[in-house]
Amino acid sequence: MKRLLLVSVLLLSLFSCTSETVQKPSIVWIEVGANFTQYGNSKENIAADCKRIADMGFTHVVVEVRPTSGNVLFKSEVAPALTQVARWTPEGMRYFPRTEDFDYLEAWIESGHAAGLKVLAGVNMMVGGFKCEAGDIGMVYDRPERKSWCAVDLLPDGTLVNQADNAATVGGRFLDPTNKEVQAFLLELLKEVSAYNGLDGIVMDRCRFDDYAMDAGYTEAAKKQFAEYIGRQPERWPVFTEPGHIFLDKTPDALETQWLTFRCKVIHDFVSDCADAVHSVRKDLPLGIYVGAWFSEYYRSGVNWTSPKYDLAKEEPTFSWATPEYQATGFANLVDFMILGAYCPAANIHGDTEKTMEGYAKLGRKRLCGDVPFAAGPDIGNEKGFETGDKAGILPEIKETILKEADGFFLFDLCHIRAFDYWDAFKGE
Repeated sequence: MKRLLLVSVLLLSLFSCTSETVQKPSIVWIEVGANFTQYGNSKENIAADCKRIADMGFTHVVVEVRPTSGNVLFKSEVAPALTQVARWTPEGMRYFPRTEDFDYLEAWIESGHAAGLKVLAGVNMMVGGFKCEAGDIGMVYDRPERKSWCAVDLLPDGTLVNQADNAATVGGRFLDPTNKEVQAFLLELLKEVSAYNGLDGIVMDRCRFDDYAMDAGYTEAAKKQFAEYIGRQPERWPVFTEPGHIFLDKTPDALETQWLTFRCKVIHDFVSDCADAVHSVRKDLPLGIYVGAWFSEYYRSGVNWTSPKYDLAKEEPTFSWATPEYQATGFANLVDFMILGAYCPAANIHGDTEKTMEGYAKLGRKRLCGDVPFAAGPDIGNEKGFETGDKAGILPEIKETILKEADGFFLFDLCHIRAFDYWDAFKGE
């Protein structure tokens, strides 16, 4: 495939091997909010910790440069600069200001390369605002005309509400993936990031519908496009008429199957456009995507990250209803690498099924059908058993277990390494 040929050289550095030994990448994520007080206003801290990250044995960092507020930490002509970040404190959610104006992404590229690290830019995609008790920030609040870009939620009382106005939930405000203005805006953002000198790759996150709820997505743009997709006006809207559909609790009927397929097709086609946009700027720049490894549940967010060659109806009990059209929405062959979040309790290292780190990696390889190299790994701060720290002793075992199955190791997040003093956890492996 032409796309793979274009990025083959860089992928050898991202997921590579030598004649003597397999050299698989170890990737650590650096989320904006959780790490902001450490790095947001200090190039010195960035440089110092790049050396520590490399000393731990990590080879790559994913530096998040667009959090859920939608404002950015890189040079942009189309998106507002990030001036404050929301993060949890003992007193609740609070905003912390950015007082320095150095180029955050450029600083990580320079310091990362000096330490021998590859630097990937993490870009949150279908988000554009943040709502909490401390106030509302982000482009959907700063630019009222962009409120129409937001997702629409189906509330428990059966009404539809623009997510910017949904006071019942806090956190990131999702955008509407079917909105063509949203898509055009995000493609321009990716082009801007792609132009950064020395950048080693891009990782898209939240390239999906709203968090884990099939009640999301009922915008007018979605209704119009869905009607075009099925060739008629849908006989009911919302398609799932009872609010609170977080999981499928029955075999979907024909319209529901078409709706689930349509949402995945929207994301599939957008991912394809993202790859074209990035490679139009730099043909050799790898574009990756982060997804949750819990694929049996991921339909909720309108995502099918498997290979289109993977026989869903045959292989996955959850997807006995999956049609050939649904299977065709798999986008593993459209990206250059993938990161799977193998998030589960600290005790669940070994196994063959979902809900275990090893199982997530094994199933990831099966589901991707060799279409794309992938890394997998745990959240070492938020999952059960990890919250209080004291897990340094099992981290090498987790890494070794995952690397037997995956093409690389991934760890979320650097803030947990710092909080629990895990800097020496992987030394002497």
